[in-house]
Amino acid sequence: MDPHTLTRPTLRKGIDHVGVTVVFFCHDGAGRFIMAKRNANARDEHGRWDIGGGALEHGATVEETLRREIREEYCAEALEITFLGYRDVHRTHEGQRTHWIGLDFLVHIDPRTVANGEPHKFDAVEWFTLDTIPEPHHSQFPEFLRLYRDRLR
Repeated sequence: MDPHTLTRPTLRKGIDHVGVTVVFFCHDGAGRFIMAKRNANARDEHGRWDIGGGALEHGATVEETLRREIREEYCAEALEITFLGYRDVHRTHEGQRTHWIGLDFLVHIDPRTVANGEPHKFDAVEWFTLDTIPEPHHSQFPEFLRLYRDRLR
C-alpha cells in the first residue's frame, strides 16, 4: 500500500493525548477583569462565564498563541504578560475523561479596545471585579482563583 495514501487518525486534544492550553486573566490595571459567557457553539461549558483560553497548536509558541487568542476573543493586544503557573487539569466532559495542561497568565490589556471578537462562541463579554464574579462560571475557574487570587489584585 502506498504510504502517501494512508490517512492519519484524527487525534483529539485532551482526549487522545494531553492537550496544552494557554489561559488568560485579562485585566485593565484598575481592578477589573474580562470574562466571556460561552454559548451553545462553544466547545463545552455552555452558558458559563470564562476568563479565556486556547489550545497550543503545533509549531506556535506559547506567547504567539496567547497573543493570538486574546486578539481573537477580546480584540485586544497584550500590554504586559505575567506567567502565573500551570495546572494539571483532569476532568470529565460529555462522559469522556480529559487531560489538559493549563499555562496560566495574568495579562494587562487596554479596556478601550475590548470587544466580543467571537460572537459565534460568546453571548457576552463583560468586565468584573473579584467581588462581582458572575455565576455560573467555568468549572476550572474556582481552582484558578484558589491558586492565584492573591496575585490578581
